[in-house]
Amino acid sequence: MTRPKAVLIGPPGSGKTTVGTALAERFGVTLRDTDADTEAAAGKPIAEIFIDDGEERFRELERAAVAAALSGHEGVVALGGGAVLAAGTQELLAGHTVVYLRVGLSEAIKRVGLASARPLLVLNPRSQMRKLLEERLPIYERLGTLHVETDGRAPEEIVEEIAKALGTAP
Repeated sequence: MTRPKAVLIGPPGSGKTTVGTALAERFGVTLRDTDADTEAAAGKPIAEIFIDDGEERFRELERAAVAAALSGHEGVVALGGGAVLAAGTQELLAGHTVVYLRVGLSEAIKRVGLASARPLLVLNPRSQMRKLLEERLPIYERLGTLHVETDGRAPEEIVEEIAKALGTAP
């Protein structure tokens, strides 16, 4: 079975796509972003999936994208921030190298922006982000086999820490 070198998890703004791209480059592999896979399957952006089809349909597409990526991609996989909420996804992550990118509330909001097109942050972004972090933090903590702090750090520093931890540093 094909397995990813690393699976990145974390809340919106933690750097999954940015760090994932740089990490994949470092390993000489590709990044597979399950949010992009979900959008491709639906033929529209995530925000539109939420509006047109609802969160339940989005989560269904997301679970399928995650399962496909975890079983069929040898590079780096970046999961959507809420993908870890599904019990089935949590089970699928067992045995994988799961890198939890930690980010504080202020830093996440700075990175995501308050005028975000992220459907779960629409009404009161700061309050919603706080709630989202509180809900997901214990799951991220439990699933992560490697925890990496991202606040105030350049993507290159984060990639270097991950590469060293995974034994792939030069």
